[in-house]
Amino acid sequence: MTQFNDITSPLTLLATRRSGKARDMIAPGPDSATIEKIVALAARTPDHGKLAPWRFIHVPQSARDALSALLRRAYGAEFPRAVGQDLSPLDQFARQAPELIILLSKPVTDAKIARHEQYLSAGAAAMNLIHAAHAHGFVANWLTGWAAENREIVAAFGGGADDKIIGYFFIGSPGKALEERPRPQFSDIFQTWPGEGL
Repeated sequence: MTQFNDITSPLTLLATRRSGKARDMIAPGPDSATIEKIVALAARTPDHGKLAPWRFIHVPQSARDALSALLRRAYGAEFPRAVGQDLSPLDQFARQAPELIILLSKPVTDAKIARHEQYLSAGAAAMNLIHAAHAHGFVANWLTGWAAENREIVAAFGGGADDKIIGYFFIGSPGKALEERPRPQFSDIFQTWPGEGL
């Protein structure tokens, strides 16, 4: 496994990061001391006003059955017609990968800093989390979807009316080789503003 000091430069770190599918991840995942280091690095993010408008919530393996039950309960409440449907994908979601960290955006509502800036700070913390996991030799997968939007689930993780789940971050070792995916062409995503016509 690649360890933190084995990545030769920040440029190598950025150039080699690749998401892995959570369902393919295997042990080992980061231990508790490494999780603490990963989160500490993730928290070194732009944060206008020094508000720390985000929280990292670790869901250990011992709590995955409870997470599965929460997902099933919330799904049934939101979609009553789902009674009798196969909800095993919810169980699979809850139990995949060795480690899981949920990132909760908690904007400080009485701060002068705009709400959207606080959400952007949470997004930056999310990317830092993924890079920090990679730097420690693990693979991460950032997932959202229904489970990040449901208000009962947000509340279960300590979120209030203004809070959002930024994502579920599954972390572990890749169970299979990671394949590079197509990336945008530079010419498609970059332009120079000429400053004319004002």
